[in-house]
Amino acid sequence: MKNVVLYCKSYRNDVLRVKRLTKSIQQFNEGRIPFYVSVPRADFQLFEEQLAGLPVILINDEDIIRENPSLDQNKIDALPGGYSQQIVKSEFWRLKISNSYLCVDSDCVFIRPFFESDFVAADGFPYMVMHQAKELLQFSINHGMEKVCDNFHKERQKLMDIFGRQGPHYDFGPPPMLWSRLVWQALDEQFLKPKNMNFYDAIILFPGEIQWYGEAMLKYRPFPIIPVEPYFKFYYYEKNYIVGKQQGDRIERLARDYIGVCYQSNWERKIDFDKKPLVSRLARWIRRKIFRRYA
Repeated sequence: MKNVVLYCKSYRNDVLRVKRLTKSIQQFNEGRIPFYVSVPRADFQLFEEQLAGLPVILINDEDIIRENPSLDQNKIDALPGGYSQQIVKSEFWRLKISNSYLCVDSDCVFIRPFFESDFVAADGFPYMVMHQAKELLQFSINHGMEKVCDNFHKERQKLMDIFGRQGPHYDFGPPPMLWSRLVWQALDEQFLKPKNMNFYDAIILFPGEIQWYGEAMLKYRPFPIIPVEPYFKFYYYEKNYIVGKQQGDRIERLARDYIGVCYQSNWERKIDFDKKPLVSRLARWIRRKIFRRYA
């Protein structure tokens, strides 16, 4: 079993983003860390064609879900994509490919050389992305986005209440997330199973896999916590990106503190594989709102 691998959960509309990501891995992966991409079975051939000749190992999402007999593929398929992908990402550890994995989103790009030692300490355990999101919260206040701050604290308090934790509101992201199978296993065996739950139930209860991992780590601590800041520069909003550029964000400067950059696909539509009209995107947004209200 590997110490750490790179992993990306994707689907057809992000195939060109994954191609860009894979090329950046090919350029900067000096530690030769294996890269896995999982996609729905229906999209597998498209990814094979688009990623031909690139250093990537393709697997089916369905093969990941099959590793957990308590999950129902039909129920997962009925979820909005933003929910179902969280379940797939959080179940990857069951394949027993690695002890830890860097869960990279399709819209991420590596910008400088990286090695296994960037992610795993000398004792073999992974570091933990853990901070209080002060940069994001201050940006939001400065640009009249107070609702972002309110939602940040409300959402974190919800899961803290479920775990019974008191204290600071932590952010355990943004992507990419560095996850250990030991933490997911502890969450499964010590929290979910005693309540007759699986990770489908967890996501319905609280749709935030990043926070589930972080709070489970703080609760069960299967290994010592060594906190690190986010690995990638993450642009949450298009305004965030524009202001960053105005203030001097350049790849060569970012590479001094980050090993990559993440451009949100919500506003970077130019490399969508399937160009959808505005009315289609609006309909998807409405469906997500309705689902969240009644789930």
